[in-house]
Amino acid sequence: MAGTQAKRSSIEYASGRVGPRTATKTRARVRRHLRVRKKVTGSTLRPRLVVNRSARHLFVQIVDDSVGRTLESIKGAEGDKTAKAKLVGALIAERARDAGIEAVVFDRGGYQYHGRVAAVADSAREAGLTL
Repeated sequence: MAGTQAKRSSIEYASGRVGPRTATKTRARVRRHLRVRKKVTGSTLRPRLVVNRSARHLFVQIVDDSVGRTLESIKGAEGDKTAKAKLVGALIAERARDAGIEAVVFDRGGYQYHGRVAAVADSAREAGLTL
């Protein structure tokens, strides 16, 4: 019977096929992100700048939560991880300006505001985006 499976929570999706230590860290990050998302929402006037990082890449999106639509997105380029993050921050700020977005709400995605995440935010600020 189609559609009889129970709905999975985001914590269950996060655990996937990984080792127990990675699963624990991922579950903790998802919990932190859900806690942040209770307070941080994007609107049409001030959309949400979401940062997601993997071991190799960095993904940044600008999302309008009132309609549930991604307005702009960008993936990290080649090079040093922090250098990539700075480049991505500047590029997303440029794309946001072209789309008519001047201010955003920063969503760190449950990650610590440090390193690559902070580099994206600082670079976007320097490029003229209000966070």
